[in-house]
Amino acid sequence: MTHVKRTRTVLGLTMAAAMIALTACGGGDDSSAAGGDTSESTSQEASAPELEGIPDVVAEVNGEEVTKDEFAPIYQAQLEQATTQAEQMGGEAPDEAALQKQTADNLVDTELLAQEAESRGLEVSDEDVDAELTALAEQNQLGSAEELLAALEQQGTTEEQARAQLETQVMVEQLVDDEAGPAEVTDKELRTLYRQAVQQQEQMAQQGGQQQEIPPFADVKPQLVEQAESQRVGTVAQTLVEQLRKDADITINL
Repeated sequence: MTHVKRTRTVLGLTMAAAMIALTACGGGDDSSAAGGDTSESTSQEASAPELEGIPDVVAEVNGEEVTKDEFAPIYQAQLEQATTQAEQMGGEAPDEAALQKQTADNLVDTELLAQEAESRGLEVSDEDVDAELTALAEQNQLGSAEELLAALEQQGTTEEQARAQLETQVMVEQLVDDEAGPAEVTDKELRTLYRQAVQQQEQMAQQGGQQQEIPPFADVKPQLVEQAESQRVGTVAQTLVEQLRKDADITINL
């Protein structure tokens, strides 16, 4: 049994970035899934962050420490994601100081949620994580969880990191269900999300960015359901975090 309180990853960060990459290549282009683009690899290496000024203890949350070793890989992933987005949109390089603060805040929020989950007796088992891995593999048209982990490994996410990320995700989903109960997604919500995706691609094209063709609504409906459920989890979790922060003892050392 995995103890939720020791989970220390940011919900929807590394895993979400990797899933977007897998979905973009349709799960069927081995060269893309395996990170065959050496220019992308070079770009990621060039964006390696400067961490000399980061303290050994980045933050303390109700007596629990968030360390530099925990902070560094998550900050690296956020910086790479922000750099890639800036390149695609033709914008300025990300503000590393602001990104460091955002990463620390996200880690604090995740720790607060983990502590709250523990106080409610919620636990995430290895079987829960295995089930989530299998579901993600199916969503990305991969034959097994092992294939998914191999693809993620090629993109720089280790199995340990992936499982930790999913443990956090499942923990927060359990906490949200305990807080707000289950919710059904309506077709109206899904069509709104679809229109937003189409409009976003049109805006990117107008700004000179890369545009991806959006498949018909029926073809992407399962992904839209996942997106709607993720947004609900994020909204409820953020409201809960705001409540928890009011009574928490938090110190950020950046």
